[in-house]
Amino acid sequence: MNTGRNIFAQLVENLPIRRFHTLTMRYKGDYKNRKFSCHDHLLAMVFAQLASCDSLRDIEAGLSANPPKLYHLGIRCRIRRSTLADADERRDARIFEEFGKLLIAEARCLYAEDIFFPELNAVVYAFDSTTVSLCLELFPWAAFRRRKAAIKLHTLIDLRGNIPSFVLLSPGKMHDVKSLDHLPIDPGAFYLMDRGYLDYQRLYRIHQAAAFFITRLKDNSRFHVVESFAADKSAGILCDQAIRLSGAKSASAYPERLRRVKYRDPETNIVYEFLTNNFTLPARI
Repeated sequence: MNTGRNIFAQLVENLPIRRFHTLTMRYKGDYKNRKFSCHDHLLAMVFAQLASCDSLRDIEAGLSANPPKLYHLGIRCRIRRSTLADADERRDARIFEEFGKLLIAEARCLYAEDIFFPELNAVVYAFDSTTVSLCLELFPWAAFRRRKAAIKLHTLIDLRGNIPSFVLLSPGKMHDVKSLDHLPIDPGAFYLMDRGYLDYQRLYRIHQAAAFFITRLKDNSRFHVVESFAADKSAGILCDQAIRLSGAKSASAYPERLRRVKYRDPETNIVYEFLTNNFTLPARI
């Protein structure tokens, strides 16, 4: 007979539960709610994340598979999807938002000494978005297309540990580039983005904040070469150049020099054109 603690309970004991209870009291999360506490709500969501549950029905089915074991998970009652739905709607979301930020801050401290690139003594972020599909009948406020509802989840990932450090929810119709207006800029950090975020005025704000960006150049971009640097053709670097934008609007939006690196992937033979405001790093690191 197994007398040890189950894995889920061992994982949960690492959470700063006292801090969570402080947030619960601050926002009155358990006010007039004795059966399904904020603590039970938290454990249900942790279970849903670990079990990759896709819906409230999925969470209910997973937690109901072996009811006698719920107590050993730390959950004091059987959880129905209606109970979860009511709690998600009525409970103050700031309880879980601030607790999530607290966990992110602790996780970033744990990975602070990790080296992502030996050549880079800086924080490296990746910024991208994903579209979350919703039911149009249930979420008419999130109209995306004629018969579809959706929201966008814009996430900034700290690549030291793959930890999300910033998350923005937006309507599905909002263009990705507009999320740069809300992006927190860390001086000296590197921001990796695809060419969907190529907006020179917004990129210039990153440059003025003493941070660096690396994105991809669009095929219709207009520029002229100011200076050419030595390119290691054996490493796939086709060219390494300093350029200035020549389009009327783009030159006004970004008046300083940019660096263009053209690279051929030896495995796929695809050519990529990268654009950055950093001139000190080697073309390939």
